[in-house]
Amino acid sequence: FEPTTYLDDYYDNGSYCDYSEWQPSYTIIPVLYMLVFILGFSGNGVVIFTVWKSKSKRRAADTYIGNLALADLAFVATLPLWAVYTALGYHWPFGNALCKISSYLVLVNMYASVFCLTCLSFDRYLAIVHSLSSTRLRSRGTMLASLAIIWILAGTLALPTLLFRTTVMGDNNKTTCGLDFTIVTTDEQKESLWIAGLSLSSSMLGFLLPFLLTTGFYCFIGSTVTRHFQNLRKEDQKKRRLLKIITTLVVVFAFCWTPFHVFKTVDALSYLQLMPESCSFLRFILLAHPYATCLAYINSCLNPFLYAFFDLRFRSQCLCLLNLKKAVHGQISSLSSTMSAQTQKSEVQSLATKV
Repeated sequence: FEPTTYLDDYYDNGSYCDYSEWQPSYTIIPVLYMLVFILGFSGNGVVIFTVWKSKSKRRAADTYIGNLALADLAFVATLPLWAVYTALGYHWPFGNALCKISSYLVLVNMYASVFCLTCLSFDRYLAIVHSLSSTRLRSRGTMLASLAIIWILAGTLALPTLLFRTTVMGDNNKTTCGLDFTIVTTDEQKESLWIAGLSLSSSMLGFLLPFLLTTGFYCFIGSTVTRHFQNLRKEDQKKRRLLKIITTLVVVFAFCWTPFHVFKTVDALSYLQLMPESCSFLRFILLAHPYATCLAYINSCLNPFLYAFFDLRFRSQCLCLLNLKKAVHGQISSLSSTMSAQTQKSEVQSLATKV
């Protein structure tokens, strides 16, 4: 995931270009990685435990959330390796196998997360916009089939990373974990095409298309929720809260991943000579890319809070399973009585707060 345009010094119109890393990054990035690891491992672990223990009360959305948390958990487990890699000045001491596996898990998480997110949004779209005619599409069999497709597709799309990632010994006696296309071509122009093609395709399939679908589903959901509460003045506050949560979920996802894919795309286009190659431009890509990557990784520790804890029912289950049942007994009783008195309204609220 590191940009490849910074590997060598560059001369722009006869002047020397310094592409050395910003030294504080060797400390800042590892610290951020470890924070994401701690928060992501604990948060996603709680979500997986809650979904697994709540078998009798599990909904389709809960299963998608559990798989989303599983993808994030597998990814954040590799972050200590990348933290050490960065702290050592991009020296990889863990061997070729871990270089391939950890890089593969990063991409599998990216694809599986965004595909789970898209399926969650589609499930909420069916539940709210087509609640009466979508029973078959939202059956358990369909859900399990979609999950199988998600993981098979994510694993397949990430295979090029497993194939091309390898450890390379540099001139400075540092071993990097990077891409090596010599197994398919030794021609520099063809190698540039491989790099650009893989980068652009992953951004297209792993971000742009799923995000557009998710945004479209939530536009329909927002319109339906607005119409539902149009004649219920007492529910205006709930309507605004639901639409605010929906907007927040989509915006946070876009906020975390857009910079990463923008820099990734710009780097790919530079290989096709479609972007400027000035010193200042390429140095900006070099310095900003690690932080854009870190921002994307932060999404993996935000997911448990954004996709699960917004739902009062799911949050109550988490507290109960963490032996905090007595502390929240009053809250659960109150929630249960409210749901029994206002079944239809609470069902719409619960469904609309899922991504």
